[in-house]
Amino acid sequence: MIKFLTKYAFTSLFIGFLILSASQVSNAQVTGVDRDRMKVMLKSLKKQIQKEYYDEKYHGIDLDARFSAAEEKLKNIKTVGEGFSVIAQVLLDFNDSHLYFIPPMTNVDVEYGYRAQMNGDGLYVVTVQPKSDAEAKGLKVGDQILSIEGFRPVKKEMWKVNYFYNTLSKRSNLTLDVLSPGETTPRKLKIDAKIKQRPNSLTPENIFRISDPTSNVDSDKHLFVTLGDMVIWKMPTFLFDKGQVDSLTSKLKGKNKLVLDLRGNGGGFVDTMERLVSYVFDKDIKIADLKGRKPLDPMESKTKGDSAFTGKLVVLIDGRSGSASEIFARLVQLEKRGTVIGETSAGAVLQSRTWSGDSGNDSSIFYGASITHADVIMSDGKSLEHIGVTPDETIILTGKDIADGLDPVLARATEILGAPISAKQAGGFWDFQWRNDGVFFDFAK
Repeated sequence: MIKFLTKYAFTSLFIGFLILSASQVSNAQVTGVDRDRMKVMLKSLKKQIQKEYYDEKYHGIDLDARFSAAEEKLKNIKTVGEGFSVIAQVLLDFNDSHLYFIPPMTNVDVEYGYRAQMNGDGLYVVTVQPKSDAEAKGLKVGDQILSIEGFRPVKKEMWKVNYFYNTLSKRSNLTLDVLSPGETTPRKLKIDAKIKQRPNSLTPENIFRISDPTSNVDSDKHLFVTLGDMVIWKMPTFLFDKGQVDSLTSKLKGKNKLVLDLRGNGGGFVDTMERLVSYVFDKDIKIADLKGRKPLDPMESKTKGDSAFTGKLVVLIDGRSGSASEIFARLVQLEKRGTVIGETSAGAVLQSRTWSGDSGNDSSIFYGASITHADVIMSDGKSLEHIGVTPDETIILTGKDIADGLDPVLARATEILGAPISAKQAGGFWDFQWRNDGVFFDFAK
């Protein structure tokens, strides 16, 4: 099993609505064989939760009653998508950021032609794919998305929206209500999606995409900008081998100011985060304790000593910064190592392991789940789950900032370090592009 620290925060409210509408999404009619397989999935998931879930009391949930109710619902489903929503709902009811159903993988994916992110209480478009239907219909960078299929975006529930529309029940189109900066009248757009192929294998990267289907773990790169004795490091994920940290941190040699941009970084591997800590702190540190069914070794990091970066540090976070990013940012605060600015993080810090199973006789249907292994308790005795990291300075991007290519958060970070640049210059360091195969990525200009 793979230990993950990923972002994924759910409540049951939204999925309850989605189950009702699932028959409108999937045209695959359910068969008796499908129902039997889904029942096997339910029983296997229940068994794994009973065996591995970190809370033996399951947050007060009656496990038998909850799974029995789901099995009854499977008797009345009409589509495969509806059935997967029923199974997913059982796990989402735990309100646990790292417990979720991974449905059978397919090599068919959808691309809606845009990327959006929550800033404050609003969802804003940050890039639009060229020659997409989204572009043709007039969707623009900086537009605020007021609703998706009638659902008003809420910061803590956006991961559920991504999970549903990109994983459980992919749509051939989406209807959005949008509002451009400076305008007062919203407009309704029906955007057609493009169908594309993706890998068939279940890899750590694919699993991470399930937890945040809009992430770009297959194309994300660590980006660096050096300005005199200051380095700006845009770190998109912790989902890479810890050995790479050695070469990445070598770029800090001889510098005494670092802006570590963890905005949009949803987490990744535990040991990668621990290795980064060893290069940023000049002492051995116990990062956090792990609370599970059995005694667990704490998260710890042994300093790299003379090889560690000891200069000034500013960490950037936002609502998409999850798990490993949150733990790192909070550690910086608790140890008074630097300043954290931006927006409150995701509040999704539990530690999980992936589990996979199969259902079928002559042919197997593979599926899986992320199962929470432990809660993470910081040195102040508190968990960040459902709370997140509150930055030392809160700065929220507006739709106009995005439309104008401004980044006041990064600009403020450089000011704190004594090497100020303008918001316009800060917003011009990275460019967001789409490859010919439709994969979204960013790069340093």
